[in-house]
Amino acid sequence: MKTPRRAASPVLAAARATFTLAGALGAAVAGAVGYLSLRVARTAVTPAVRVADVAVHGFDTAAQTITLARTPDTVLPGRYGLFTGGTERYLKLGAVLSEDGLSVRRKLLTEVDADTEIAPFAAFSGWYWMGPEELHLPFTTVSVGTPVGACPAWLFPAAGAAADTWVIAVHGRGTTRAEVLRAVPVLHEEGLPVLCVSYRNDGEAPRSRSGHYGLGATEWRDVDAAVAWALRNGARRVLLMGWSMGGAIVLQVALNSVHAQAIAGVILESPVVDWRLVLGFQAQRMRVPSPVTRLAMGALGRSWTSRMIRRGDPISLDDLDIVSRAGELDHPILLLHSDDDGFVPSDASHRLAAERPDLVTLESFRTARHTKLWNYDERRWNEAIREWLRERSLAPGA
Repeated sequence: MKTPRRAASPVLAAARATFTLAGALGAAVAGAVGYLSLRVARTAVTPAVRVADVAVHGFDTAAQTITLARTPDTVLPGRYGLFTGGTERYLKLGAVLSEDGLSVRRKLLTEVDADTEIAPFAAFSGWYWMGPEELHLPFTTVSVGTPVGACPAWLFPAAGAAADTWVIAVHGRGTTRAEVLRAVPVLHEEGLPVLCVSYRNDGEAPRSRSGHYGLGATEWRDVDAAVAWALRNGARRVLLMGWSMGGAIVLQVALNSVHAQAIAGVILESPVVDWRLVLGFQAQRMRVPSPVTRLAMGALGRSWTSRMIRRGDPISLDDLDIVSRAGELDHPILLLHSDDDGFVPSDASHRLAAERPDLVTLESFRTARHTKLWNYDERRWNEAIREWLRERSLAPGA
């Protein structure tokens, strides 16, 4: 005859229930943190979509003005662009005419008529020029063979005699080669041919197998192919120029290319010099907890999580940290960055300049925001590039 089991005491039963619930909650929290960290990591490598996040309060066709919601960008002086919906796709913007705490009224440099309709929200941009024909300079569209296929590029030849130093201009994350057109006039004036390139997953070049960014760890091979193309087509040496993530890309080319001896220098505009700093800053802006951010960064570098995030090889954030690799740099660098960038903190740019004062010339701006230094102060931006080129005899006329 079995001895009846003694019923658990109420206290013991409650304790067991509490431990069971705590374990379940702990597992749920850990699962939620893990999921969120993967989401954050996936966001970092997913090709960005332009977001219409600036309210359009109205426009005056008689005065040729437009009124926008006030933001740190829309209030900037200078020339800019506005991606819009409705009957106009893109508008060029001029000077700020008036402002208050909520809105800013700017001069329209694209003429609009009385029948124009504009969507209530738009995207403010530093591009200014949308296509190469707007520069009124000779150019050709060429195709660069890369590991992912043929990538389109625009080639602006030098005026007059052929030049043997070319500039390869590389756009940033979520943009296309139209972003780099702002640099073409001053480089053309200095007698330099300019090759404006595309790279995998940017919407113009072929898609990679994963369809996701490598934050420079994969894209550099497409730009390196452009270096090889330039060397086969008349260049003897090249200058690399990159905006934002394009800066991270050209720095990887400078460090890894078999053509490194042909690289004469590097120009960086609002560059990503250390992705950990950028990802941490962006996560903080989105109020992502620090432990989640650290897990997300770790996930990018592990094989199994990287396959989940971007269906590709892991990304080494150590390899993309150029401050820690500053001793490996061999080429002179002109670094242009605004200290209130708002997207890519300038801290790493300052650290890189401090680590390699023998190579890095830092031109530090204020107020200009991210990749809008040309727009904010075109004269200073152009002169900084011109002076740097001439001091190093990198321009034909120097």
